Amino acid sequence: MIRIHRLRPAALAIATATFLTACATQAPSGQTGGFPSTATEAPQGRTLTPQMAAAADTLTKMAALQDRLYRVAAPLLIDNAELCTKHARNLLGFTAKNRHSYPGEYNEAAHVAFGMDERLQVTGVLAGSGAAKAGLRLGDGLVAAGGKPLPTGPNALAGAGAVFGPIVASQPTLPLTIERNGNNRDLNVPVTRACSFAIELGNADNVNAYADGGRVMVTRGMIGVAKSDDELAYVLARTMAHNMLGHPAAQRNSATIDSVVTNLTRVTPDLSMLNGSAGIKAMPAGSDAAADRLAVYLLARAGYNIEGASAFWKRFAAAYPAGVANGHTANHPGVTARLAAIDAAVADVKAKRAAKRPIAP
Repeated sequence: MIRIHRLRPAALAIATATFLTACATQAPSGQTGGFPSTATEAPQGRTLTPQMAAAADTLTKMAALQDRLYRVAAPLLIDNAELCTKHARNLLGFTAKNRHSYPGEYNEAAHVAFGMDERLQVTGVLAGSGAAKAGLRLGDGLVAAGGKPLPTGPNALAGAGAVFGPIVASQPTLPLTIERNGNNRDLNVPVTRACSFAIELGNADNVNAYADGGRVMVTRGMIGVAKSDDELAYVLARTMAHNMLGHPAAQRNSATIDSVVTNLTRVTPDLSMLNGSAGIKAMPAGSDAAADRLAVYLLARAGYNIEGASAFWKRFAAAYPAGVANGHTANHPGVTARLAAIDAAVADVKAKRAAKRPIAP
């Protein structure tokens, strides 16, 4: 029997961090997670092949990265709803998937190694959200919403969105029936007002982050460079800021970046798409400076240490200059203007804090 040694109980979640909105959910895109047990071998009567074991190990490693993204992004999304004037939505504050959210051998690995089945399971809970406050946990099975049974099978996610939408649009809480440890229980999940950007893991080693207007993606390589949560928050906040300021559309980069992001959410992306600049036009210095300025306010409101932002990006640009293909500085070369904008915004935030004024641009 082949054993899985590095499972993280009820915490696997990769690719799209779409915290279910009041209107709909995204279709399955390879996200994994929410396993209800720490089983380290295939269930009785099933064979865990070497290929499945390797697939399970890949999902587990990716899960750790996605978990970190969720945790660091949570206060940025929730505490800045007031500033996300065009992008704030009522969210349910959790993600859910089933075995059909996985492609090919990853589907079988999720089913055989982790016991994922036809029912949707909670794969992520946004810290500080109504779902978290209501006690929803990773691995909870979704049984019914507002007394209406939730669908199962390949189209369960889209079907669940159709059930959730009308309820959340008309009520401040979602009556939710979940299955936990073999027993059903009822929860009332308050909706959460938050910036509605999907937070996604890019399954590639290039050191970059992408904003396509509605999604924020940080690559595996960039996460490795961001040694602390504050540093990862610097990356997430400025990428969010580009979306908030409409820069992908203004630069006519939305479709190109969308294709890059969609590709990199896959467990096995086509890395040839990253050749050269991947077709992404470099951001003008003025737009980049505006994003960095706004990012400081997002960070401050979320409780992150803003005083290290300038030094981080200065070190980053030295280590990963514009000549590094498909790197962050190549797409955002206006480092001098960016650093000046960060320093000015940090000074403004300090002054507003001292005067006990609202922290806003």
